[in-house]
Amino acid sequence: MSKSIKDCVKLNNGTEMPILGYGVFLIKDNDETTDCVKNAIKHGYRSIDTAMIYGNEAGVGKAIKESGVKREDLFITTKLWNSDHGHDKALKAFKSSMELLMLDYLDLYLLHWPVPKNNKYIETWKAIETLYSDGKVRAIGVSNFNISHLENIITQCNIVPAVNQVELHPWFSQAELLAYMKQKGIFAEAWGPLGQGALLDNATLMEIAKKYNKTVAQVIIRWDIQKNIITIPKSTKEDRIASNANVFDFELSEQDMETVNGLNKDHRIGPDPDEFDLDA
Repeated sequence: MSKSIKDCVKLNNGTEMPILGYGVFLIKDNDETTDCVKNAIKHGYRSIDTAMIYGNEAGVGKAIKESGVKREDLFITTKLWNSDHGHDKALKAFKSSMELLMLDYLDLYLLHWPVPKNNKYIETWKAIETLYSDGKVRAIGVSNFNISHLENIITQCNIVPAVNQVELHPWFSQAELLAYMKQKGIFAEAWGPLGQGALLDNATLMEIAKKYNKTVAQVIIRWDIQKNIITIPKSTKEDRIASNANVFDFELSEQDMETVNGLNKDHRIGPDPDEFDLDA
């Protein structure tokens, strides 16, 4: 049972990554991002997840500088956007992200979407492998990759992704993908763990939350953690940032875990990775 926000999982290359992190998706303003990330760090978060396309890497970088926490005690993730696929473009985009983040190294770099119709994700992954080999990134992974995309990387490249960050929540539990990834040693990281807010008034989850004197969000985050899934809930409100981290003083029963599992209806809220190619 995970007992602390500092608890980590060990990725396939031995790197330790906090099982609970803070995401900054849709926080457009850099000043607001800085405030939110500093609040998250204040409330114990050590893993921060951003992306080039979010437009707030500079805000995250400023928060890191002003947090008062040692760089080596933080775990920072960013992602390569679709329009930067290709070997040279990927290396250039990474350099740009690092300048905005004001960092000397990155903890995790993710290939944001496969964009299969462009057929450049293998070439792009090989560039990311180079960044890893050069010691610029502690671990590398992907985001929104289906089994077929992962299989192509594993068979055509040298490094198996450490993480696959995907849409994952009780309505979309991704059982087949998770089973495949476990077999290959790839950790699942859930984006949109609360169904982008759609699950917060679910009657079944509300009933479980009442039993534990917790919020629905806390129940979902706990469900992820007990499934050994890295998760990155996002909020701009400090009280919710704090509340989302307060999930280490209870454990869902086996029956309640199964009840939450049973909510799955293969309902995707975000884009389908086989089709999504915005700005590619």
